[in-house]
Amino acid sequence: MSLVSDFMEGLAGVPLLDVHTHLAGDRLGARGLHDIVLYHMVISDLYAAGCPSGARLTEFPGWPEEPECHARLAEAVPFIPLIRNTSCMWGVRTILADLYDWHEPITESNWRKLDRVIRDKADDAAWHREILNRINVKRTCAEYARRGSGASDDILQYSMEWGMFMRSQWGEFDTAVYDLERTWGRQPESPVAIGGGKRPPTDRAIKSLEDVHAAIKHYVSVFPFGDILSVATGISTDIDYRVPSDGEMAAALLRRASAGPAERDIYAAYICEAYLTELEKHGDEIVFQFSIGAEPLPYETASRLSQRTVGQVAEIVGRHPKLQFQAFLGSKHNNQAFCTLARELPNFSVAGYWWHSFFPQTIRHVMAERLDMLPVNKQMGFFSDAYVVEWAYAKALIVRNQLARVLAEKVEQGQYTFEGAMSIARSILFESPQSVLGMVPRAAD
Repeated sequence: MSLVSDFMEGLAGVPLLDVHTHLAGDRLGARGLHDIVLYHMVISDLYAAGCPSGARLTEFPGWPEEPECHARLAEAVPFIPLIRNTSCMWGVRTILADLYDWHEPITESNWRKLDRVIRDKADDAAWHREILNRINVKRTCAEYARRGSGASDDILQYSMEWGMFMRSQWGEFDTAVYDLERTWGRQPESPVAIGGGKRPPTDRAIKSLEDVHAAIKHYVSVFPFGDILSVATGISTDIDYRVPSDGEMAAALLRRASAGPAERDIYAAYICEAYLTELEKHGDEIVFQFSIGAEPLPYETASRLSQRTVGQVAEIVGRHPKLQFQAFLGSKHNNQAFCTLARELPNFSVAGYWWHSFFPQTIRHVMAERLDMLPVNKQMGFFSDAYVVEWAYAKALIVRNQLARVLAEKVEQGQYTFEGAMSIARSILFESPQSVLGMVPRAAD
């Protein structure tokens, strides 16, 4: 056996903690072929290949009905041969072969049969747990709004993913204010979807600084501390996070009807600082997780991250030393910079390979660099960002495959022993999520 194969075999026995997903507690698994082939990362592949639709299907708290799913599948299937080379399609094939014993290409003549195979298992909760057991996932962290009845609380822990005050949306300049209005006076809900779209009316309107601070206090006050490990949000590189004065924010609110990029920056930066100041009062109860390096396009995002933002992230983290920060980075070329931040900022760590970084070559680059630069307790080795357990399965296998190659290279050059490398893998995949994030492995089934 090769050293890579030895590591693949050894890593299969290392338990995983998945630190960020979108699993729904009452619907852990795929409801049909759409949940596998029309996962948003695959939709981007298909759209790039010429498929007419680039938007996601109906999203939580709604669910796509069968007519929508079948219409989109019928539209997408002819383009599947054009994406057979992508790593996302590798994930699709892995899911279908390993979990549904399907080894044929997906075609216009057979996709309905495959859809029925998956739908037949959609309500089999034991099967969904078995999928997690097969990849040795001992707990996952999901959105609190997707908790449902609590039937999966032994599998899931939770993150508050609700207000996205520092995230840009395509064609909008008052997103931060609107999103704060949307949460004011309400209990936790799901975040606004990527891409925005038609805005539902809000219960209250923000017109003054007093309103801003009242809304932020309410927002943090309804967090179910004790039931959540973290908050999860996004930070946009298009925003200037220079801290505005009260006077600047008050004046910008008066210009909301004609807001542009300058007002957008003031709204987001002011709300960001006020929010983190309030959240820091609970710094021993919560971790502030943020995604960065993916900026809005009409349907999804592109990987962009400026050096100005890297510096301003360091300033934000430094201003709030009693709050732990953790980054989900979607930019390969900024990984080194974020490692240097984690080396020098005691309350800052990094996790996984987010969105535009979740491609095998990029994963290996990021892994190797972090292993060289950071202590094991400053890095989480895996999160799937999955919406169904089937994609958690595929992504876990992809990450395990890349980690085997990275560790083999380090052993071959004399940096690690095999036993030392396996110990390091266990630390970043299983132990660090416990010590940094507070994850608790579930008891054996």
